[in-house]
Amino acid sequence: MELSLLVVAFIIATLLHFGVQKIFIYYKRFDDFNHRSSHKTLATRTGGIGIFTTVLIVSLYYYFQGIELFDYSLFIPLGIMFVIGVYDDLYNADFKLKFLLQIIVAKILIDQGYVISNYHGLFGLYEVPWLLAQVSTVFVFLVVVNAINFIDGIDGLAITEVIKIIIVIEAFSAGLTVIAPLGLLIVSSILPLYYFNFKKKGKVFLGDGGSMLLGTLVMIYVFHALSQDYIFANSLKINKTLYVLIILIYPLFDLLRVFILRLKDGKSPFVADDRHIHHLVFKKIKSSFFTTSLIFLFGILFQIILIATAVL
Repeated sequence: MELSLLVVAFIIATLLHFGVQKIFIYYKRFDDFNHRSSHKTLATRTGGIGIFTTVLIVSLYYYFQGIELFDYSLFIPLGIMFVIGVYDDLYNADFKLKFLLQIIVAKILIDQGYVISNYHGLFGLYEVPWLLAQVSTVFVFLVVVNAINFIDGIDGLAITEVIKIIIVIEAFSAGLTVIAPLGLLIVSSILPLYYFNFKKKGKVFLGDGGSMLLGTLVMIYVFHALSQDYIFANSLKINKTLYVLIILIYPLFDLLRVFILRLKDGKSPFVADDRHIHHLVFKKIKSSFFTTSLIFLFGILFQIILIATAVL
C-alpha cells in the first residue's frame, strides 16, 4: 500500500474532522458535560463521522477505478455499526436495541466468513460444531465491541488502544494481512484526532459512531488472527487464542472489572459510571494526555512480558 495514499487519507480526515465539527457547532450539537466528563469545554462527538467518510471516499475512488483495496463488502457491517453509534450519539439509543443490532451485524460477519470455528485448544477444544461457532462468535463480538466503547471515556485512549491492536496484529503476521489496507486507512484517518482530542478548545471526540466502527474493525482483525489464514512471522510459537486475549487484555479487563462492580452494587452493568480504570487514573494525575500515555505504556509493557512468557 502506497504511503501517498495514507497521506491523502490523513489530509482528507483532517479536513473532515474540522468541517463536520463546524456543522455540528452550527446546529448546536455539543457533547454534554457531566460527572464522568474529562473536559469542561465545547466539544463534538464527530470523530467517527470523519473516519468513516474518509475511508468511504478513498474506497469509492479506487472502486470506480476497478481496484479492490480490500473486501468492500465489509462496509456493510462497518456501516451499520457506524450508523448505530451516530444514532446513539444523537438520541441516546436504548442499550437493548443496540444489542439486537450488534447481534445482527455479528451474523452478517459470520455469513461473510468471519467466524471463530477453532478454539485452538481453549478448554481443550479445537474445531467446534457450526452452531457453537456462531454462538461464540456473536458473544465475543458483543464483548469486544462494547469493551472498546467502554474505554472511550478520556482523550486519546480508545484510538490509541485500537491503533496498538492493529499494529501488533500486523507486526506479528508473516506479511501484511488481507485487511491491512482497510486497517491502515482507518489508522491514517484516526491520527488527526490526536490533535482535535487534546486541543484546549473546540475538541472533537470519537463518539459512539467512532467507537462502534473501530470496535467492529478490531473484531474483524480478531477473527482473522484466529483463522488459519493468519500465519505468525518468524515461525512464532504461541497459542492463537492466548495471543488474542493478550492483545485485548486492557479493554477486556476494564469491561470485566466494571461489570463486576456494578453487579455487586445491584446496578445494571450497562449504566455508565466513572469507575473505569481511566477515570481512576485521571482523578489522580488530572491530565488526559498523561493518563492515556500511562495506560498505554503499562499496557504494552505487560503485553510484551505476557507474549514473551507464552512463547517461552
